[in-house]
Amino acid sequence: MTETAFDTGAQTRPAPDAVTPVLFALAIFTSAALVFVVQPMVTKLVLPMLGGSPSVWNTAMVFFQTALLAGYAYAHGLQRIGSIRIQVAVHLGLLLAAAFFLPLTISGLFGDPDPNAPIGWLLATLALSVGAPFAVLSATAPLLQAWYARVRAGHADGENPYVLYAASNLGSFLALLAYPLLIEPLMSLSGQRVGWSAGYGVFVALVILLAALVWRRRVETTSEPAALARSEPIPWIRKGLLVLLAAAPSSLMLGVTSHLSTDVASAPFLWVMPLALYLLTFVIAFQTRPAIPLAVTLPIQAALIAATITMVAFRTGDWTLLFFLNLAGFFFSALMCHQLLARLRPAPDRLTEFYLLMSLGGVVGGAFTALLAPVIFDAVWEYPLVLVLVCLLRLRSDRDIQVWEVLTFVGALILCATPPLMSAVFKADWDLAWKFNRLFPLRMEQVAMLILGGASILGYLVRDRRWMFAGVVGAVILSGHYIAKGYDAAWSDRSFFGVLRVGVTSDPLLGGPVHVLMHGTTLHGSQPTNPVYACTPTLYYAPATPIGQAAETVRSQLPGGANIGVVGLGSGAMAAYKRQQDTMTFFEIDPLVDRVARDPSLFTFINGCADGPVRTVLGDARLTMAAEQPGSYDLLLIDAFSSDAVPTHLLTVEAIEGYLNLLKPDGVVVLHLSNRNLDITRPAVAAARALGKPDLHQIYQENDQLADMAEASTEALVIANSEAGLAAFQADPRWRKVDPESVRPWTDDYVNLFGSLWRQVTR
Repeated sequence: MTETAFDTGAQTRPAPDAVTPVLFALAIFTSAALVFVVQPMVTKLVLPMLGGSPSVWNTAMVFFQTALLAGYAYAHGLQRIGSIRIQVAVHLGLLLAAAFFLPLTISGLFGDPDPNAPIGWLLATLALSVGAPFAVLSATAPLLQAWYARVRAGHADGENPYVLYAASNLGSFLALLAYPLLIEPLMSLSGQRVGWSAGYGVFVALVILLAALVWRRRVETTSEPAALARSEPIPWIRKGLLVLLAAAPSSLMLGVTSHLSTDVASAPFLWVMPLALYLLTFVIAFQTRPAIPLAVTLPIQAALIAATITMVAFRTGDWTLLFFLNLAGFFFSALMCHQLLARLRPAPDRLTEFYLLMSLGGVVGGAFTALLAPVIFDAVWEYPLVLVLVCLLRLRSDRDIQVWEVLTFVGALILCATPPLMSAVFKADWDLAWKFNRLFPLRMEQVAMLILGGASILGYLVRDRRWMFAGVVGAVILSGHYIAKGYDAAWSDRSFFGVLRVGVTSDPLLGGPVHVLMHGTTLHGSQPTNPVYACTPTLYYAPATPIGQAAETVRSQLPGGANIGVVGLGSGAMAAYKRQQDTMTFFEIDPLVDRVARDPSLFTFINGCADGPVRTVLGDARLTMAAEQPGSYDLLLIDAFSSDAVPTHLLTVEAIEGYLNLLKPDGVVVLHLSNRNLDITRPAVAAARALGKPDLHQIYQENDQLADMAEASTEALVIANSEAGLAAFQADPRWRKVDPESVRPWTDDYVNLFGSLWRQVTR
């Protein structure tokens, strides 16, 4: 391969070379695929230690973004070495050194995480476990692009090495799609680790081939590829804009991910969707001829934002609509920001600096959402706030402001103010509210959505005035959140594991005010404040539900006292079943939940209804229960779900085997399996039968004639070590055998949540 354009004084046209571009593209593609397959894989490895919380993924993303920044900084610093051969040798040496961390595993050096401060433990553990190979791999994309610009100087493709960034993100995008669709369903975690190590070896071989190419050039041309001419430095104002344009999509990505995984499952198949779309926007933005031009992106992005903000605060019941609307709004917002980034990219000689600034923006956005927001906000405000920021980043119109635009803007603000004013008036005059409802048979939320929908349409009309558009977006969001907060909020706070709210609603059938514990869109307990009803368990824990039946059955069989364990505390409703002669232990990962359940001003199941002390053990249940005495429990209830998210490690064969080991000979395990979005019953049944243990299943439909908060429809599975342990349940016709189905049981090495989602959707 002779490229005489790099010879001193050479003026001839470079010889055609098809191999070099392909080799560079293949190496970049492979490194990107490895970088983005490892993220869901490693986070899945660490999930069981932190209860399967969605925040684990967001925090892990901050780590990966920070490691990416470190890799880009290393790539930028390496460019200061003039010799490209030395650069290749240094990078190859680091790649080989990082191979000593393979196959990837989670280091146990820092012990078990402290549930009061899990973030530091998670970041340190990830850094020690995967930091070196990830950082070195992530440096590859900017390094190879910089080398490509020098090696291909004089060729048309060498003038725009940023095209390879699209190839890099294409590799990342395809790898992320492959993970939930192929890798996770078909391979165990141990198989994934081995496969990733093999892929790393292939990539190192590609870098060795590139090194050979550089050395061959040295022999044939007797000179290094020429250094690129230095362009003007990037102004500081532009640097700040580049960081902002990179930070906003990064923050939105984690915001959307948190929203989806809170109400479905903390699982890779959901994590990778926003991340894959995020990478796809890079592929489009950095194409020579983008498939979606910026002129098309801008109006679509504005329309989707206008539609999204109308419903962002409301729970419409149509989860599918919200799912796709939020993803579409996120995709076009990220695409707009990345297309603006592509417009501002500097000359090739400042390529690594450009990527360093982009990476810094990614860390800033991710850290804001995952680390700072949970500390400064008591609710999830970061997602709508960044939506407003994205509107401010839109292109500015050069034409003069028109009168109709000002009037439209003012009209939109008036509409936004209308729902809160109506709500305040109705609260002051219930007779007026009753007359309004007779005239317009709609709930206040529905009326608010119609009015705010009109405001959003007016906002879309002034989308070219970014300050006006952002103002309308912010006003719609504030108005919507004021109306949609639902139950009058008595208390709200936030921890690493999510946002908890305690609301107050009135239920005459329960004697008046009722306190309600909420996480995401799911109720996790309610308690009437009226002393007549206060100590009657409600919702999933009511006496008529499978959980209540199990508690009553065990108590009736053991009049001398039962030892009861409950994984998942919630409002502490199960404590109402505790008699003086019983012992009860809650296993809870979130210290905030324990504080709420023990606060008499919020709930009194523990400090008021339970007869005698109730113990709480903080930490992930799989870890803390391992320290309990085997053969000591009469009843174990597994109910540790956040909103509708499923900590899958609590439903594996190994987990269920561990619960059964803690039981007395006639003890039982009850798995609470109610879930709107996933079929988790069949994997749980398959796990029990893989262990050869008897099981019974029940689906209970709530009684509509009772108070709203009295009961909730509940699905449960009871498992015992022997048929004798299930004798009392077998005598109850409400408990039945589930027909065996060909569903693979979940294990600590294999979970297929995508299959569970698909079964639920197609049921």
